[in-house]
Parts: sequence; C-alpha cells; structure tokens
Amino acid sequence: MIASPCNKVCVMGAGQRYCLGCQRTLEEITRWSQLSDTERDAVLRQLAARKEEQACAK
Repeated sequence: MIASPCNKVCVMGAGQRYCLGCQRTLEEITRWSQLSDTERDAVLRQLAARKEEQACAK
C-alpha cells in the first residue's frame, strides 16, 4: 500500500485547485483510502509538477 503524501499542512484557499501542503485536489484527498496503488501512483507522479505550477502562480 502506498502511503499518503499528506504532511499535515492542509491549506486550500479560495480558488486554489490543490492543497498547499500535499498538492492534491480535495477529491484526491477524500478518496485516497479508496484508491488502488495504481491510482495512488498516478497521483504521486503529478505532485512535483503541481508544486512547480503553484510556485509559478505566486
């Protein structure tokens, strides 16, 4: 089982698409325990690009 990328910094501002702490969407966060390892891996592969996207948007 692939562990959650949550780092206990849960911040979703108005109009933000991703959590500032883990870079997941609200749907990904709420469904994490139901996702297969394949689905979790797909989410994890997107996190670095999302972090960069958020950094550029600032």
